[in-house]
Amino acid sequence: MQGIFGSAIFVSIHEKLRWKKRSEGEMRSSQRSRQEHSRESSDHGKYWWWYKAWTKFILFWAIYSSFFTPMEFGFFRGLPKKFFLLDIAGQITFLIDIAIRFFVPYKDKQTNSMVYNRNHIAIRYLKSGFLIDLLGCLPWDNIYRASGRKEEVRYLLWIRLSRVRIVATFFEKLEKDIRINYLFIRIVKLIVVELYYTHTAACIFYYLATTLPPSQEGYTWIGSLKLGDYTYTNFREIDLLKRYLTSLYFAIVTMATVGYGDIHAVNSREMIFIMIYLTSDMLLGAYLVGNMTALIVKGSKTEIFRDKLKDLTQYMSRNKIGTEICAEIKSYMLMEYERRNTKAVALQDIPISLPAKILQKLYKPYIEKVPLFKECSKEFINEIANRLHEEFFYPEKVIIEKGDAIDQLYFVCDGELVGTGEDGQDMLLEPNSSFGEIAILCNIPQPYTVRIDKPCRLLRVDKQSFSNILQIYVSDRQTILRNLLGGKEYNHIKHLQSVITLYIRRQEAKLALCVNNAAFQGDLDHLKGLVQAGADPNKTDYDGRSPLHLAASKGYEDITYFLIQEGVDINISDKFGNTPLLEAIKNGHDGVASLLAQEGASLNIDDAGCFLCKAVIRGDSDFLRRILSHGVDPNSKDYDHRTPLHVAAAEGSVLMAKLLLEEGASVLSKDRWGNTPLDESRMSGSKPLIALLENAKSSQLSEIHISSHEILEPGNGHSRKCTVYPFHPWFKEEEREGVVLPVPRTVEDLIRAAEERLKCTGCHILEEDAGKITDTDMVYDGQKLYLVTNDQGSH
Repeated sequence: MQGIFGSAIFVSIHEKLRWKKRSEGEMRSSQRSRQEHSRESSDHGKYWWWYKAWTKFILFWAIYSSFFTPMEFGFFRGLPKKFFLLDIAGQITFLIDIAIRFFVPYKDKQTNSMVYNRNHIAIRYLKSGFLIDLLGCLPWDNIYRASGRKEEVRYLLWIRLSRVRIVATFFEKLEKDIRINYLFIRIVKLIVVELYYTHTAACIFYYLATTLPPSQEGYTWIGSLKLGDYTYTNFREIDLLKRYLTSLYFAIVTMATVGYGDIHAVNSREMIFIMIYLTSDMLLGAYLVGNMTALIVKGSKTEIFRDKLKDLTQYMSRNKIGTEICAEIKSYMLMEYERRNTKAVALQDIPISLPAKILQKLYKPYIEKVPLFKECSKEFINEIANRLHEEFFYPEKVIIEKGDAIDQLYFVCDGELVGTGEDGQDMLLEPNSSFGEIAILCNIPQPYTVRIDKPCRLLRVDKQSFSNILQIYVSDRQTILRNLLGGKEYNHIKHLQSVITLYIRRQEAKLALCVNNAAFQGDLDHLKGLVQAGADPNKTDYDGRSPLHLAASKGYEDITYFLIQEGVDINISDKFGNTPLLEAIKNGHDGVASLLAQEGASLNIDDAGCFLCKAVIRGDSDFLRRILSHGVDPNSKDYDHRTPLHVAAAEGSVLMAKLLLEEGASVLSKDRWGNTPLDESRMSGSKPLIALLENAKSSQLSEIHISSHEILEPGNGHSRKCTVYPFHPWFKEEEREGVVLPVPRTVEDLIRAAEERLKCTGCHILEEDAGKITDTDMVYDGQKLYLVTNDQGSH
């Protein structure tokens, strides 16, 4: 009680000094308030010394009451006058103590914080020990006489033995005091326990003898007793001290089971009590032997605590550590010793799966209310709860200083803390608040100081564990960053908004690299895990390359299909103008290219003329064929208005020229100097190439002549013709006969005519390499085309 009251007064002095964000006028009023509290603090100091003296005084009366109550029960039927006045004085003292207890703060066992509310203090005392304390103060001797000396009333005297707890508390305090030898205190305590046990038994032994009438006193243990020539006939008239010593001797030799035969039970009541007494004596003996063994082997928790505290005190004294820090450390160690219910101690011996459930039950309700974790997943909250540690702090203690490197994230369960920013303004951290998150997430020094304003119970998780959880729950990390950026409590701290924003961008870039790396390595499972955890598959890296670019360049059809199903942009271009389809074509991955084409992907080449000309210079005929099959115009021109056919003719490449002519390249196209591909071939001197281009020129001039004089109608012998089939070879359908049709002016007319002849609807035209025909100029005479339904083409 003494320690609780002292802590209560210390905290009450500072309770009204809470730092809050206030205006200048409020600050001035706060200064006046602190001046008033400083005057009150001296009064509280006086009250502390008075109560300290009172606890010593009440301890004396508790010792007296604990000793005298069994004696009053056994040896007196109505107190003599000299004992009666002393008893009344003692009961009045305990009545005063009852009144004082209504104002003494207590420590909440759940939160380990002090409770100062008088209503709560009163209710707690009324529910706990008030009734027993009040009954113990009643004048039972007067009640006994007033009731006609009914023996049952005297049994209520034993209620006063509840005061023994004051003596027990006193010994517990002495055990923790390193200034006193621990072995000595423990031995004294064991001797006191043993003597009090035998003292109580001695009083009961005498009581059993006095309850028989004087005419039957020979049938009692003391009435029949004869020691040498001395007999105890009419023992009620013997001196009180001698009767007490005789009873005590009987209790001790009985307890030690070394009776000499001189004193023994005479009647059945005495026999029954001795059996009960010896049975309980076995328990006492085990207690005494166990404690003595613990003293010898030095294994008790209290002794271990004392040794730690002693070593710590010697260390602080040797290094001249300040008294303030020493007192703070001692109070913390004492608090931890008194709790003795930490996670490590309480959960170390149960299966590993059960502590997680217990910790979630204890801490999850607090974590769910923390604004930092708003809208986070249930699994993430459970993982955080599993790694929490509980700590308690007293007022005026600084938890973290501004500028510290933080490795712990704290959550407030109970109490209040104050955070002081760089501008000197304060913010109140109440239950469900958190602090340390900015320093941990953004990897910066702690931006504000945090100190205790009221006794607090905090939960903490270390930085490494928190970071490991964030690595797994990617979407929750993004949620936390959004909550952090939107937190109003950080608005008054300079530069934090920009720091948090910069960190979020870095995290997004880092996450995009992780997704791209999974796509580049072909790790579909890892990629799925990242996307399911909240990663955006549309995010690009520093070169603007998306995961689809990398999957297409590597030829991973499964990853490409997965990304398409996730709804990524299939026509996205990187910083170099490359699309996923172009990446697949460049690297010769026809399966991926076909998959992208079926989904409607396009090449979107910005400077198609230069691109095709470079392919011709390289002599990569396969690449050129794939590019042209996906709808790139073979007559695209570069900055000099040169077409790929110009370059092929200049290089003398018959193979490339033939390929371009097959894809519809024009021999009549002129560059900026007026040269045609035929002119370039004549300069190169390749006769096969010259012959090829001359034949192509005559064919193209003939087609131009026909198209300028005739309207393309069905049945015209000079019009281009094509064969349209109702299937495509890539879809592995049954081969069916097609229909030969003239090539009209528009693709829509060609599709309409083919649908009428082949009896189908909702179709589009593909060439052999699955390239979609978008203009009839792309169709050459005799070309095979394929009519495919829109649903079939999408697969």
